This record gives sequence, C-alpha cells and structure tokens, in this order.
Amino acid sequence: MKKILIANRGEIACRVIKSCRQLGIKTVAVYSTADENALHVEMADEAFHIGPAKAADSYLQADKILEVCLLARVDAVHPGYGFLSENTDFAKLLQDNGIIWIGPNAQSILDMGDKERARSLAIYAGVNVLPGSQRFTLDDHHGLTDAAKLVGYPLLVKASAGGGGIGMRLVESEEALNQTVESTQQMAQRTFGDGTIFMERYVAKARHIEIQVFGFGEGRAIHLYERECSIQRRFQKIIEEAPAPGIPQSIKDDMAAAAVRLTQQQNYLGAGTIEFILDADSFEFFFLEMNTRI
Repeated sequence: MKKILIANRGEIACRVIKSCRQLGIKTVAVYSTADENALHVEMADEAFHIGPAKAADSYLQADKILEVCLLARVDAVHPGYGFLSENTDFAKLLQDNGIIWIGPNAQSILDMGDKERARSLAIYAGVNVLPGSQRFTLDDHHGLTDAAKLVGYPLLVKASAGGGGIGMRLVESEEALNQTVESTQQMAQRTFGDGTIFMERYVAKARHIEIQVFGFGEGRAIHLYERECSIQRRFQKIIEEAPAPGIPQSIKDDMAAAAVRLTQQQNYLGAGTIEFILDADSFEFFFLEMNTRI
C-alpha cells in the first residue's frame, strides 16, 4: 500500500496519518465544510471536501468517499471508528472497486453488528452471555410479556442493530414494558433503519470491561489486555482506564481468554473490541457485544 484514504475526522484521523508517515505511506483526508481548517486536513498529503457540516451529508456518504478514492487513486481506506467503520455495504463497495478495506471482512461486520446473532456466536464459542429473549419486530410483539418474565426484571430492551450504548433502555417492571419496547423500536428504526429489538437481563451493580483483540485470520488471534469503561453517562463511556483496577488477575485472564476464543472462532482479521459486563459482587462476566474496529 502506497496511499491510504482515512474516512474519518479528528483524533483518529490524525493518529492514522501519523502512523502512515512512519511507514512511508501517503495519506488522503476527507472533510466536511465545518472541518475545512481541521488538523487532520492540514496533516494529510491530500484533502478533499465531501459535503456540508452534517455528517449524514458528508462522512456518511459512501458514494462520495468512493469518488475521492478513485480520483486520488488510493490503494486502501482506513475507516477509523464511528461513521462508516462498521458498515458492511461500505466495505463491500470498496472491495468491489478494487480498494483494500483496512478492517475485518464484511461477514464479520455483519455477524457482530447483529446483536442477537453475536450472542449466539458467543454461546457457540463457550462464552457466557446474560439471559435474553428472541427478537421482536415492529409489527410482531407476540409472546413479548412471557419472554420478559423468562428474562427477569429489571431488564434492558436493546436494538438488534444498535451499539455503543445507543438503542438501549431499562425496564424495571411489566407495566413499563410495552411503552419502552415501542419507543425503543421507533428510535432504532430512525437511527439504524432496523426496528428489531431483543431483551436482556440487567445487572444492577455492573462494571463494563473491554478487551482489545487482534485477529490474523485462519483461527489465530491475540489480546492486548483490558480497559475499564464503567464511568458512563446514559450508557456512553466518559473515562477509560487501563489496566482495570480491583479485579483479580485470574478473572482478567479468563475474560481475555474468552475474548480470544471468540475472535479465533470467527477467523477474525484485524482489530476489534470485545465488551463484557462484570458483576461487581461475584466477578461473573458476560459477553455484551463485539465492535469490529478499534
């Protein structure tokens, strides 16, 4: 690879550009009107305007980014995180045009982007998951109340296509179930284009621990240790700390081994993040989701 386009902005774009400089690889930045004078634009060897300030009209426009790729004759695209980094269609679009996607393959993104399927894959890999329900679509709530009773209250209603704390709401009693499910589905439909939800047991005294993994494909993978992500607001992380404090080393080793096991099972290629819920009292841990990116 001699030239890479970074389909992102801000700190992550700057970090990728710095790494490329060390490797002798030329970089291409893209920017919205609001980011015309941003640092990543200044640092890159080339920069192209792709639209107005609104992300939906610029950084989320896969076709515009592809146009720049072809115009600048890049060899590969690094998606960073957020925006199109976990978009299967974008990965396929680049690959169909002979451009290297720096990240996991489209099937891995698809598998882990579907939260219920990701749970099933974790179970198959022998990784603990919290009690959960089947999926419920916008127009089919048959069996919802019974499924919630099996999961147990309090529970979380979660968007199947969600992630990063988006599309997740707490239900503490049966009286609030239907209204919460309907509002979550409507929000998920608007945000992700998929109103499907499922339910999962809520752990009241929980810690959020992430394991950074790197897969080499063909069943080979390593972990790069853990980080503590429990300080959150509205399910959004505020502070990350490594190493995670106050957890027995044996528990951290078991979590890391579980993360590697799942990564190997998927023949995963590239960087990924596996998230766990850790019961602060018992130190039991449960698979939450996998982000197919840094």
